[in-house]
Amino acid sequence: MARIDAFLKLGAAQGCSDVHLAVGVPPMLRMNGELLPIKFRNLAEAELEGYVAEILSPSQRENFEQGHDIDFSYVAENGARFRVNVFRKDTGVGAVFRTIPADVPSLESLNLPPIVRKLCDYHQGMVLVTGSTGTGKSTTLAAMIDHLNQTRRLNIVSLEDPIEFVHRSKLSQVIQRELHTHLPSFADGVRAAMREDPDVILVGELRDADTVRWAMTAAETGHLVLGTLHTTSAVKTLDRMVDALPAEEREQTKSFLSQSLIGVVTQVLVRTPDLRGRRAVCEVMLMNRAIGKLIMTDQSHMIPSQLQTGKDVGMQTMDQALLAAIQAREVDPEDAYVYATDKRPFTRYIADGTAVLRADVTQGAVQ
Repeated sequence: MARIDAFLKLGAAQGCSDVHLAVGVPPMLRMNGELLPIKFRNLAEAELEGYVAEILSPSQRENFEQGHDIDFSYVAENGARFRVNVFRKDTGVGAVFRTIPADVPSLESLNLPPIVRKLCDYHQGMVLVTGSTGTGKSTTLAAMIDHLNQTRRLNIVSLEDPIEFVHRSKLSQVIQRELHTHLPSFADGVRAAMREDPDVILVGELRDADTVRWAMTAAETGHLVLGTLHTTSAVKTLDRMVDALPAEEREQTKSFLSQSLIGVVTQVLVRTPDLRGRRAVCEVMLMNRAIGKLIMTDQSHMIPSQLQTGKDVGMQTMDQALLAAIQAREVDPEDAYVYATDKRPFTRYIADGTAVLRADVTQGAVQ
């Protein structure tokens, strides 16, 4: 058994989402959003390098020694799966292990808005799941793929970095391909997938212009494309898509968004009232004629008003979703306050100034 498995086993027993290992500090666990140290000595550089070396393949070790960060999935001796990032910093090696649940969660278990299930019923177009790092985008997409896998007879090609949840083919065939293991880039993966008779293509991240181009092409040519972006609202997602390509392709991109984008789900993870867990809260934008016109006329700043009035079809702003979750006693009001855009309606739910201070600090860090 690799020595690092002991820390991972402890983290799993505590129910943490991530295990952090770095030189000069003890191992740390992320529990419900908070990073907490375990009772262990500060890790020495040679010690941590030895731990990491035990789980790297020869090619990964060579890549790491050349100065590159490496991302990969790791299966511990007890069968637990982790998404791993190994890197170097000023004091030496560092590593972060993200826990991957053994079972793919259902859409129902994640308490996602009912409209997310309906987004899976489309046969072509693009659906984007967005949010900051660590907000559960991969989990939401895995639940969507599992729903398709159980309810429709499809060929689903999933391009990931790295493979996290393992999908067993049910009604559908699910083909999972890993970046740098099975394909050199997401763009190459999408291009190849289009020759593999796909019905659904999941793109782990729309991270560069080539990937965006090929994903758009796939969505326009009769495929359902699911993808992610590290954006924190529907408006920022649209702006990122337009800005991802050169200026001469701007009008073409706006036309694509207005005609082939199905919807954008942006999520945050907010603590539950008992502070023992976190729940996904989602902003939802569904493409319609009014929003399409705003995109084509460069008036995306007016889209939030469309979300506010589109509740009957499943749309909602993040603030609306947060307030509804507070009123349903599903989230902690002080934590929800931190994620709100217009904080005034939330002040009545705040017991003291702690949340206000946290929000100020968070916004200052973002700026």
